[in-house]
Amino acid sequence: MRSSLDSAGIYAGAVTTSTRATGWLAALCGLIAAAVTLAVAELIAVFVGAEASPLFAVGAWVIDLVPGGFKTIVIDLFGTADKAVLLIVLGLIVTAAAAWAGWLEFRRPPWGTVILVVVSGIAVFAVLTRAGAGVFSALPTVVGMVTGALVLRAAIRRLHRWRDATDGGQRVTAGIDRRSFVLYSALAAAAAVVVGTGSRMVNAGSAAVHSVRDALRLPAPASAAPEVPAGAELALDGLSPYITPNGQFYRIDTALQVPAVDPNTWKLRIHGLVDHEVELTWAELLDLPLIEHVATLSCVSNEVGGDLIGNALWLGYPIRELLKRAGPQSGADMVLSHSVDGWTAGTPLDVLQDAGTEAILAVGMNGTPLPIEHGFPVRMVVPGLYGYVSATKWVTELEVTRFADAMGYWTDKGWSAKGPIKTESRIDTPRAGAGVSAGSVAVAGVAWAPHTGITGVEVRVDGGEWRQARLADSASADTWRQWVYEWDAPAGGHELSVRATDASGYTQTSSEAPPAPDGATGWHTVSVTVH
Repeated sequence: MRSSLDSAGIYAGAVTTSTRATGWLAALCGLIAAAVTLAVAELIAVFVGAEASPLFAVGAWVIDLVPGGFKTIVIDLFGTADKAVLLIVLGLIVTAAAAWAGWLEFRRPPWGTVILVVVSGIAVFAVLTRAGAGVFSALPTVVGMVTGALVLRAAIRRLHRWRDATDGGQRVTAGIDRRSFVLYSALAAAAAVVVGTGSRMVNAGSAAVHSVRDALRLPAPASAAPEVPAGAELALDGLSPYITPNGQFYRIDTALQVPAVDPNTWKLRIHGLVDHEVELTWAELLDLPLIEHVATLSCVSNEVGGDLIGNALWLGYPIRELLKRAGPQSGADMVLSHSVDGWTAGTPLDVLQDAGTEAILAVGMNGTPLPIEHGFPVRMVVPGLYGYVSATKWVTELEVTRFADAMGYWTDKGWSAKGPIKTESRIDTPRAGAGVSAGSVAVAGVAWAPHTGITGVEVRVDGGEWRQARLADSASADTWRQWVYEWDAPAGGHELSVRATDASGYTQTSSEAPPAPDGATGWHTVSVTVH
């Protein structure tokens, strides 16, 4: 009798444990179904086109929905890792929704399937709003949704059979159903991993563009940039190099998925308020007399002392010459440049037409074709303007229009329409919080006022008198300048500040302002300890 009761007790305990576990197993079914949905959709999207990827489409849609001020906060917090953070957050949200869908499908069918359909519907909407998307672009997400729904329902059906057999005391049947559920779930999960990994590895379009870029040899410039003066590089430890290497150049854009644009199919269209529409192919662009120019670019989100700035040697063709072909009409005052991914920037027409401004369609950067993440095959470079109103990557259109009639991506979110880069300076060494030895200390950094030029930099210690720093040479007024101040550092804690003066006579203000809506202001100040 005791043996029978013990056996029953043990079995009852097993049933209880199984009952508690079914909720978690149902959630696991939801996760597997979501993984299958995404993996299938991403694999098909490889063959349909980059714009058909539901993962990146939803990410881009979220980016477009987020207010500009919040984006600035995210960039301030995470810098160039902002996109990775967004993908992680989206992943957590999808994981929670998928687990909930699995639990609901088990407890209250078909509500789990409904959640899967609704989430997939949001993804379809996001895909259809992407630049270059058509009705066919929704196919990967729809097929993924149907596949995921079938996987979810089949997995939950097996889980129900296992639970029912266990509750009914059918040990043999329960064992069979358990193995069936585990095997099915494992196979579905493995398939999701294999298909998902395959979709990333078989991204033929991206691989082809990388191959084209690697094999590309750009023509020699018709007008080469002057040699960078030997005195432009102070060569001090911790000081930013005069020319920023491609791999260290900042990247700020809204592209979660870097566009892979084949130069052999690339075209630029100039249209809008013009006398003649102009189209230009990649081959035609390379046949034009290209020029080299060294210029500093900066992001408007750059905080005082920030690193969202870089200086490079660019190769390209003057935009003003292409605008001459098109013939802008009277009343036009802005060029709305369009990226292949739908991003836009509004640039003052007079800046692009100015003979003294080397605004170019750039094809090269520091002696190589543009890196893909920096706009390959063609981007805009406009000295003196923040990137949000000028530096369109993967550019495909120049629409001549009016500020009264159109707005660029960031201007539509409350940022200033014109965006001239403000005169700024930064201390690179010693770093904030650093410890240095007493005696002679090189305080050094960079200062910039692109298209105006830097004429002076001053440093002060502990709020005392401003002292002139020594300026390095520069290739032109369009680039930053290195500077150094030799400080006789006494022991103790000290505060170092820097300010710059540009060629117009303007000296940086001490008034602190955030990046929004037209660029940060204030003096960069660091605290150091002298031992």
